[in-house]
Amino acid sequence: METKDRREKILEILREQNEPLSGADLAKQLFVSRQVIVQDIALLRATNKNILSTNKGYLLYKSDEGKKSFQRTIKVKHSREDTRDELYTVVDLGGRFLDVVVEHEIYGQINVDLIIHSRMDVDIFLQQAEKTKDRLLNDLTRGIHFHTIEADTAERLDLIEEKMKEKGYLIT
Repeated sequence: METKDRREKILEILREQNEPLSGADLAKQLFVSRQVIVQDIALLRATNKNILSTNKGYLLYKSDEGKKSFQRTIKVKHSREDTRDELYTVVDLGGRFLDVVVEHEIYGQINVDLIIHSRMDVDIFLQQAEKTKDRLLNDLTRGIHFHTIEADTAERLDLIEEKMKEKGYLIT
């Protein structure tokens, strides 16, 4: 299969998925190495394909087709112990986490796609963090980090910000 055809096939496979698909699974389907998939995904992303790389695999991001959504980036600070409450607060109010960003003193901006839409997503994310014993990104920046939040209305985003401020998480 030609390189261009393989990349088109990756997009086709991801369009059909509603859940993230690992690089290893894509590699098996396309009879190439996982490293080839990683390179293809990087090149597709460089051409403005909205492919998210999550801890569960790759996902072609498509907000609800034809449905308008609103996004806002918020700056927050909290302890590791407050992570579950922060995440639950947003998803309980109808928000969806698209990413987390930290400003690292040495490496600069580190941006990671999250795709957290529900309490179940929060629980899976935190279980994985606990199981691996890895540090969360906000541990690197004394709790300060940014999130891009998506919601169906601007008013819902206002409500999320209001609640985050009330809880002392929002930095303005």
